[in-house]
Amino acid sequence: MGSITRDKVQDKYKQYWSFFRRPKEDIVAASDNDDVPAFVDTFYNLVTDIYEWGWGQSFHFSPSIPGRSHRDATRLHEERAADLIAARPGRRILDVGCGVGGPMRAIAAHSGAHVVGITINEYQVARARAHNRKAGLHERCEVVCGNFLEMPFDDASFDGAYSIEATCHAPRLEDVYREVFRVLKPGALYVSYEWVTTALYRADNPAHVETIRGIERGDALPGLRAHHEIAEVARQVGFEVVEERDQALPPAEPWWTRLKMGRIAYRRNHLVVSALAALRIAPKGVVDVHEMLCETARHLSDGGETGIFTPMHIILCRKPLVPAS
Repeated sequence: MGSITRDKVQDKYKQYWSFFRRPKEDIVAASDNDDVPAFVDTFYNLVTDIYEWGWGQSFHFSPSIPGRSHRDATRLHEERAADLIAARPGRRILDVGCGVGGPMRAIAAHSGAHVVGITINEYQVARARAHNRKAGLHERCEVVCGNFLEMPFDDASFDGAYSIEATCHAPRLEDVYREVFRVLKPGALYVSYEWVTTALYRADNPAHVETIRGIERGDALPGLRAHHEIAEVARQVGFEVVEERDQALPPAEPWWTRLKMGRIAYRRNHLVVSALAALRIAPKGVVDVHEMLCETARHLSDGGETGIFTPMHIILCRKPLVPAS
């Protein structure tokens, strides 16, 4: 449960769930203060250990690859980001929303670049640093605790940047894109894997709305953006859009199969979690958190199967060499 004390887990879960069950317009209104970042921090305190236990050190999806393991598919998805921004030895690369550092380590090992990650969650910082040292990559992977809406980095201090399914937590995408633009050197590339609704989403379809709201509630999202909004925001803050595509479209294999194949595992894990809570090994409230994540997995699967949601809308941007007049 991250940095939350055992006796506070259930209270923190109830506060989180109460906040994200509010109408979307109320959550968006709360973006004008620190409520959303604070609840994102709470969310990752609640779920980080469960994510690592049940998913791995890379908290994102990837297209399934026939004949390859989920771990291989995840690594290749991460290495693609490194290749898109031309990461290589001698370059300083920013990981925007690094989690416990799974992508960071894959990209540092693949490219030889020095990678600096930022996460709002102190517990994830500690986990990432421990994983970096264990992997022997602590000299090439640096982790900073901070809000990616107000990053503690100098202007024009990075040779490239990436975010993998992280900026969806930003109340306003332009705020995080503007910060990334600020810290990049002129000519540097930035790639982001975005969670968005697709052209198939219909706001007048109750089933579609419930699926998307379920994803938002269970993943600490102030509101999913539509696919056509991403490039518009990137250009608005000054980026040149080099490429944009949905990596989940055919011929890519379905990214959600890992969720569906894991339904039996979810039930098994739920029994384990319930037993640990009953024996007071796991804190009170952890069962509620696990149930929330199982329900969210169902909504994610539904979003993938219907095609109304993708977690890998890729946009590649460049900071112009010459500032716009």
